[in-house]
Amino acid sequence: MPELPEVEVVRRGLDAHVVGATVNSVQVLHPRAVRRHEPGPRDLALHLTGQKVASAERRGKYLWLVLEPADLALVVHLGMSGQMLVQPPTVPDEKHLRIRAVLDNGADLRFVDQRTFGGWALAPLMEVDGDRLPLPVAHIARDPMDPRFDPDAVVAVLRSKHTEIKRALLDQTVVSGIGNIYADEALWRARIHGNRPTDALSRPTLRAVLDAAAEVMVQALGQGGTSFDALYVNVNGESGYFERSLNVYGRENEGCRRCGAPIRREKFMNRSSYSCPKCQPRPRTRAS
Repeated sequence: MPELPEVEVVRRGLDAHVVGATVNSVQVLHPRAVRRHEPGPRDLALHLTGQKVASAERRGKYLWLVLEPADLALVVHLGMSGQMLVQPPTVPDEKHLRIRAVLDNGADLRFVDQRTFGGWALAPLMEVDGDRLPLPVAHIARDPMDPRFDPDAVVAVLRSKHTEIKRALLDQTVVSGIGNIYADEALWRARIHGNRPTDALSRPTLRAVLDAAAEVMVQALGQGGTSFDALYVNVNGESGYFERSLNVYGRENEGCRRCGAPIRREKFMNRSSYSCPKCQPRPRTRAS
C-alpha cells in the first residue's frame, strides 16, 4: 500500500499537471471506484464537472484535490494499486481504467486500479487545528513532513500509551504517513525492536525514532518512492526505486548493512516485520 513518500510524489505530479485545470466531463467506468461516494457515480460526475482544481493536498497517506467554486474536496483513495495518471486523450485506455476526468488543458486525469480497493469521493472541507481538511481525513494526525508537526507532542502521546512502538507508528491518529515499510526502516535506523513498549522508551529514544522516520521518508521521496512491482507509478507512469536503498524491509536472511547479521522476518498484524537481531534485540517481555 502506498505510504507518505509515494503519495507525495503523486501529489506533486497533480500539482504540476492538474492544478488550475477545469473538469469538462467525468466518466465512471466501474462502480466500485466510487463506492465511498454514497450518492453514486452520476452524482459524483455531476458535481465534479465544471469544477476547477484549486490545489492538490495531502496529509500522511491521504490525498485530495480542492475544487472551486464548490469548495469541496475530491478525496482520492489509492488503496493497494490505485494510480492517478495524467495522459493525452490519444493514449489508449489502460486495462484497469476506472474513472476518466477530461480536463480543459487537453489532458485526461485517469484513475487506474487493478484491485479496485481505491476510489474517488467528494467530501466537504472543515477547519481542523488551523488547516482545512476533508471530513474523512479530519481525524488523521500530522505527519513528520508537515511544517507544523510537533515531535515533542507526539513523544508525549507515545509515552502515555502502553503499546508496541511499531503499532504506535502505524496508528494514523498518533502520527500519520508511516506504514509498514518505513516503520521497519525507521526502527532499524534507531536500533529499536518494533515490540518495545512505548512507555518504557525514553523521550530521546522516541524522538530518535520519529527523526529516523522523517529522514528515511525524505530520502525515499527524493528517489520517487518505493516500488516493488508495476502497480505503484506516479502521474507520468514512472515507478519509484527506493527499494534499492532499503536496509531491512524485504531483506530476510540478507546481511545487515550495519553489522552483517542476517535480517529476520517476524509476523506482525497479518503482515511481516523485518529487523536485525543484533542491532535491534527483542524486548525481554512484550507489551500486552
